[in-house]
Amino acid sequence: MPITTSAFSVRLRVRLFHIPGTLGRLTTAIGRAGGNLTSFEGFEIRGDYVDRQLTVDAKSEEHIQEICDAVAAVEGVELLEWADRTFEIHQGGKLETVSRVPLRDPIDLAMAYTPGVARVSMAIHDDPERVHELTIKRHTVAVVTDGSAVLGLGDIGPAAALPVMEGKSTLFKEFGGVDSFPLALDVRDVDEFVETVVRVAPVFGGINLEDIAAPRCFEIEDRLRERLDIPVMHDDQHGTAIVALAALTNALQVVDKHLADVSVVIAGAGAAGVAIVKILLSVGAIDIVVTDRTGAIHGDRSDLNPSKEWLADNTNPRHVTGTLPDALRGADVFIGVSAPDLITSEDVAAMADRPIVFALSNPNPEVDPTSIRDIAAVIATGRSDYYNQINNVLAFPGVFRGALDAGATDITEGMKIAAAEAIASLVAPGELEPRYVIPSPFDRRVATTVAEAVAAEAQEEGICR
Repeated sequence: MPITTSAFSVRLRVRLFHIPGTLGRLTTAIGRAGGNLTSFEGFEIRGDYVDRQLTVDAKSEEHIQEICDAVAAVEGVELLEWADRTFEIHQGGKLETVSRVPLRDPIDLAMAYTPGVARVSMAIHDDPERVHELTIKRHTVAVVTDGSAVLGLGDIGPAAALPVMEGKSTLFKEFGGVDSFPLALDVRDVDEFVETVVRVAPVFGGINLEDIAAPRCFEIEDRLRERLDIPVMHDDQHGTAIVALAALTNALQVVDKHLADVSVVIAGAGAAGVAIVKILLSVGAIDIVVTDRTGAIHGDRSDLNPSKEWLADNTNPRHVTGTLPDALRGADVFIGVSAPDLITSEDVAAMADRPIVFALSNPNPEVDPTSIRDIAAVIATGRSDYYNQINNVLAFPGVFRGALDAGATDITEGMKIAAAEAIASLVAPGELEPRYVIPSPFDRRVATTVAEAVAAEAQEEGICR
């Protein structure tokens, strides 16, 4: 069931009769319409009237209109204007280019540009590795997509994906101090995608792949890692896997179970599902069953693409068959990276004692978390308005910050595991409880802690220039 969220926040400017009771009727109307009044932002008295601005969270675009209609119908209230606040913050885009050096006079100009810049260019020409020292390459990442698998939206193309990529760049900067730029590529052919990224790579110190459909995303990442000597990571795969492992590490402590002993069911065999399987296997998980739209993935199925064939060969040791609810019976852990409303509270009740449920589909999870509060021991979602948010922002800013700081030429499985351990460590043993198994995305310790762990692992593995 949809709930009010700041993703559908509306700003209202209203004019009220300046008499007792008018404001009360207004707020009552908003509440009856299902809106969540979050703030009043000042007022201005105009004779017998008062102008006020308020902010209301809604459930959808249609709900915003319902709230506006309800406000306009209140006696003594005139709705002067309203605006969708999400669209307001996207006006003109969310990024800008800012110079890091002052240009105050001809002296500065002569050093930053001609003639002084020629000396720096020739220094790089003579020693190409100095590009990492003397240009933006040392702290800049490309956020690259083709818009074929945008979270919650699907295949919407590169132009429509651009606001999402801009948002990713703002997160890189805000949480990791990493500069980045979105590249939305109008290509679908793997060869063309790879060649395009390789051609622009001299500008960037890392490549963050984003919202690319499976199974194409696997080949793109593998080929770029082979051809480039800078870190490449598909965040939909590995960012999700890192944070899921961190949360699961702590959730298992809450329920006093061990990874090697539990059965895990993963709904979704796309990019995130495959990456979660790989990272769990690498840290000792044994009993993993992955399901897709058809049901449990196993070796007897004849409808599997190459990535699902890999899953069939490396998971489901008990040869579980049937539907997702069938696979869930007796399972200890459910991780959903698929679609809304796939399972019910009855399915969770059929799991093992004290089950762990990570329902990560956005904006609506695989199961309503409120319906399983008395059943699941630990619940996590991908939503920002629910506790235990499994959000990639806990991983990718710190992972790339650490890789760039160390001069790493790759992002390895060991670096991902180090990132997960760093995230999990930020929930102290005395703080650990069912509603707090993962730190908040706004915990400013996260990116620094992850970066230090990732850099140390890169140095330990000897992959630094």
